[in-house]
Amino acid sequence: MDCGLKDRVYIVTGGTRGLGRATARELAADGARVVISGRDEKSVAAAEAELGGAGRAVGVVADNADTGTPRRLITAARDAFDRLDGVLISVGGPPAGTSDTIDDDQWRTAFESVFLGAVRLSRAVAEELDEGGVIGFVLSSSVYEPIPGLAISNALRPGLAGYAKNLANELGPRGIRVVGLVPAHIETDRVRELDARFGDSDAARERATAGVPLRRYGTPDEFGRTAAFLMSPAASYLTGVMLSVDGGVRKSF
Repeated sequence: MDCGLKDRVYIVTGGTRGLGRATARELAADGARVVISGRDEKSVAAAEAELGGAGRAVGVVADNADTGTPRRLITAARDAFDRLDGVLISVGGPPAGTSDTIDDDQWRTAFESVFLGAVRLSRAVAEELDEGGVIGFVLSSSVYEPIPGLAISNALRPGLAGYAKNLANELGPRGIRVVGLVPAHIETDRVRELDARFGDSDAARERATAGVPLRRYGTPDEFGRTAAFLMSPAASYLTGVMLSVDGGVRKSF
């Protein structure tokens, strides 16, 4: 199946690791060109090289919480490839903790990165997109049900999903799509860290896997392929959708 990705240009934040990197890899494999961002210079350089380097991928050291990041990423896409077709906004998970252990500074930092940074970038990219453009958000299963010990994610991710749904309605008349991806139990460093919170990561994984109908964790590549399809012209009539990539964990319709 040709998803129509050849020579299209996407920004992928958090594109140096985990779900963002997996998506950037799948986009590039199908012929797209990508601008990836991350906060670590060495990781950005390594990801850029893996994705094909000059002419195929551009890496930008940037933090989603920085107010100048949207313009830097858009400029990088325009300068390198002279077009922009979409953005996938992915950020690292906020700190774990319960509501009584998280202080005001942690809330503010997470809000700036997870929520406001994503809103700011989506607004800036929306101004640049033409008909057929797409804005994607990497969310979390906390959109639908609180995850024990992740109070910040439980508060901010549902709000970002609501914003994405609203943005889909606002941009739809311009032919611009807005989509969300809702992962759960994907084999990333973040999930491994969460499994290890209580000491016995193997036991935590066993308990989690028992609740997955497919009885295993997903791989970043499986998420990346799904995300690349959703961002592609092949998904041209999908907007406002929050797509669970979770092996069947979500039991409701």
